Amino acid sequence: MDSTEKVRIDKWLWAVRLFKTRSLAAEACDKGRIRIGDLTVKPSRSVKIGEEIVLHRGPWYQHIKVLDITEKRMGAALVKDFLLDVTPSDELEKNRLHQLAQAAWNIKGGTGRPTKKDRREIDDFTSDW
Repeated sequence: MDSTEKVRIDKWLWAVRLFKTRSLAAEACDKGRIRIGDLTVKPSRSVKIGEEIVLHRGPWYQHIKVLDITEKRMGAALVKDFLLDVTPSDELEKNRLHQLAQAAWNIKGGTGRPTKKDRREIDDFTSDW
């Protein structure tokens, strides 16, 4: 895309697959989770090549540098031509720790209704009696 063309930030964030839908990208902008420099941005703000966008993602911040602009959604393999992830290592460590903490809560099969596999194992165990 020609660098003189203007693309809304919500459209660009959706096109480079940082958000699943454009409305989620616009909502993140409205809630102040997207910053350029020290300023939160509105969904209608134009993206410029070379800008660093900071996305607030839960307990950590992702830093993205704009390499090119587009308004058309693309395949995941093409995204590397349009953005560069420049997130500092301490922020990546925060993300890793958060994922580990979340995984500790997601223990499968520990409580509640038995899964189909659990039921089969119970049936096999009790059928021997």
